[in-house]
Amino acid sequence: AAFMDQIVAPMGDARPVALAHSMGGHNLLRTLARKPDAFAKAVLTAPMVAVSFRGYAAWIVRLVTALQNRLGRGQAWVWGMEERDPHRMTFARQMVTSDEGRFLRTQEILRAHPDLRLAGATWGWLGAALHSMAWLKTQAAKITTPLLVIGAGADRIVLTAQTRAFAARLPNARYIEIAGAGHEMLMERDVFRAQWWQAFDAFME
Repeated sequence: AAFMDQIVAPMGDARPVALAHSMGGHNLLRTLARKPDAFAKAVLTAPMVAVSFRGYAAWIVRLVTALQNRLGRGQAWVWGMEERDPHRMTFARQMVTSDEGRFLRTQEILRAHPDLRLAGATWGWLGAALHSMAWLKTQAAKITTPLLVIGAGADRIVLTAQTRAFAARLPNARYIEIAGAGHEMLMERDVFRAQWWQAFDAFME
């Protein structure tokens, strides 16, 4: 809200168009549930509607997360997430793209600007995310902004099937899915990016 009020609004009176990815897509959907007229239209790529628990049952994840936060461990890494530091991440272990060249380019940027990097989730973040995703699923009918929602067919971060189901409940949304694409579709191979841009250009026109 601060960014929109202080940076975007002074640029002109026309309603802006939004492009948001993953957690950014989640935050944009939260905004649109409260202010559906804030944007003329929006494109969301792999929005964080539901996240993968890596094979663990959802009830176990919720229970353990609540316990860890109650014990005051909100700032501690979720088990295994301390290893997700991008400075130690290899292409073989990453889960967001099949394009090694673009992955390595991003690694070079992060090595040059280490303050930009994000590692894995903390228990506090996961608790807040679970609460927010549960709330968002109750708000679909309120999100009337024209939307293009693009799902990644090979996503290992967010659950594409739940994204597809959520998009079907949105009053004014078009959903497409790019088969074989990883979570970071704009960092993917050209065969996937071309499909993304074709859908984006058609929607914008």
